[in-house]
Amino acid sequence: MNDLSPAALPALKPGEWTLGPIVDADAHIDPPHDMWRDYLPASLRDLAPVIEEGDEVDYIVFEGTRRPVRMINNQAGRSGKDFKMVGKLSEQRAVWDPHTRLADMDSDGIDAAILFGGGPLGTFNNDLYMASYEAYSRWVMDWCGVDKRRLVPIGYVPMRDIDETIGHIRRLAAMGFKAINLPAFPQNPDAWSTTSGVAALKEGQVSALTGDPKGKLQYYQPEFDRLWQVICDLGLVVTMHLGGRVPRFGDKQHFLPDMPMSKMAMAEPVGIFIFNGIFQRFPDLKLVQVESGVGWFAWYCEYVTRTWEKQRFWTESPLTESPAFYMNRNVFGSFIQDRTGIVSRYLPGGRNIMWSSDYPHSETTFPRSREIILRDFDGVPAEDTRDIICNRARALFRLD
Repeated sequence: MNDLSPAALPALKPGEWTLGPIVDADAHIDPPHDMWRDYLPASLRDLAPVIEEGDEVDYIVFEGTRRPVRMINNQAGRSGKDFKMVGKLSEQRAVWDPHTRLADMDSDGIDAAILFGGGPLGTFNNDLYMASYEAYSRWVMDWCGVDKRRLVPIGYVPMRDIDETIGHIRRLAAMGFKAINLPAFPQNPDAWSTTSGVAALKEGQVSALTGDPKGKLQYYQPEFDRLWQVICDLGLVVTMHLGGRVPRFGDKQHFLPDMPMSKMAMAEPVGIFIFNGIFQRFPDLKLVQVESGVGWFAWYCEYVTRTWEKQRFWTESPLTESPAFYMNRNVFGSFIQDRTGIVSRYLPGGRNIMWSSDYPHSETTFPRSREIILRDFDGVPAEDTRDIICNRARALFRLD
């Protein structure tokens, strides 16, 4: 196994970089907290979160809560020993400044970045919750306007009512978004009317990424077909950015065991789309499991294909092709450091993989992305490398 330590990375000078253009299939842009007051409707601006400065830690004050600013989403440039879970905004890299972002991309050799982001607000207020989706989409489009060729945002939509979601998708498509992010499972529409459900909404972005695996809405239900048809008609890509299982952030006992499970849990939505015939009915639908890692793709594909071959009759499977067929045609994935996925690229299910930096989150390869790519792609032909670090994402997200 290759040495994964930073000391083992090749020391390169700019003139020795020969990889060519790189498209980062998963980077992040969490908006500054004062953005909400600028982009929410005037009637809701006084409800926006505010920052309260502290001596050691800053706090986000919102709807009667006061929580420390988490640093895990902004660790770019820090070494592992310098990692902090909570801290002050002044300690963070100014990644919310598009010029800082572009300069960091230049120094790291990144040509373009697909940007996942920070919405909606976690709120008890339904009007504020819905308005925060629109506020984020307008802000991130304005933010990416500094360089639309290099900064490519993903649109976020609620998924608690099919017609409501379709309305948001049409709005985002008209704004120029090329992909929309759905939670791993639909959200529970009753959450806004029950005490326990509303409590869960306080983690607004988590709710938007996870949904409710036991809720009354499920993607396999036939009424969702009109949603898939709209997405295909508009030529949009569907992304799911983790969410099948949420790590217990900040919990020293559980965080490390939880992290790999959060990646592999994204196999469940893939199975729901395959085995309920969604990809069979909508051959143009593309599903991207983002930040899930891809080393499990080929194993998963072989396992479900062999299981389907034996169990498809009594389960009355509607599939006319094997699961491997749909994995190869419809399912994509992004990874950060995943040598296993790279060497499995020719196995069924393993081909549609894309490299990412996860900038500026705690797993990011910044500022040594090119060195890490050269290490992890050691022995991989140049053409295959270019496909994984550039061409596949460029084609999938229709980059100019």
